[in-house]
Amino acid sequence: MAIFGYGRVSTTVQNTINQKLELEQAGFNLDFWFSDTGISGKTCASQRPEFARLLEKIRDGETIVVNKLDRLGRDSIDVLQTVRMLSDRQIKVIVHQLGQTDLTSPADKLLLTMLSAVASMERDLLVERTHAGLARAKAEGKRLGRPCKTSEAQRLEIRDLLAQGKSVSEVARTYGVSRANIIGIRSVCSQ
Repeated sequence: MAIFGYGRVSTTVQNTINQKLELEQAGFNLDFWFSDTGISGKTCASQRPEFARLLEKIRDGETIVVNKLDRLGRDSIDVLQTVRMLSDRQIKVIVHQLGQTDLTSPADKLLLTMLSAVASMERDLLVERTHAGLARAKAEGKRLGRPCKTSEAQRLEIRDLLAQGKSVSEVARTYGVSRANIIGIRSVCSQ
């Protein structure tokens, strides 16, 4: 029976090479490797393109191996439903980080429930801390977002050129910025 490896990373800057290498170094002879790049763990497993391809290719009785539980997902309900669906097909789900635990066995279903709840809570706490940090930064008067592409002096010049009747496109070309940038400066000016 074939062994399918699956990896996932949340951003396009990352890749899954290390996940695959770790599984191979642990002694898994992967017959197939599927990986989703730039896909959040919050995205349902069935909606991830490569995981969906894996589900089409895998046959009943075969095995899926992942490095960590959160590669399957960060939403506990989705992880549980995914493992239950795979279990119904007699597909083993092994998480290397958990000591090669087969999540489809009865005892490990309890472990899965607890661990996926913890993963979900970790995600919620991360979001909460991020929002608290942003609120604190705003309260301290810090400007959030990208830095301006133009200086305050340039913005004054741009406002003057627009007031003289120059077109947004013409001013954008002159300063080497996008039309949206100029429109944003104009709208701040008119408030």
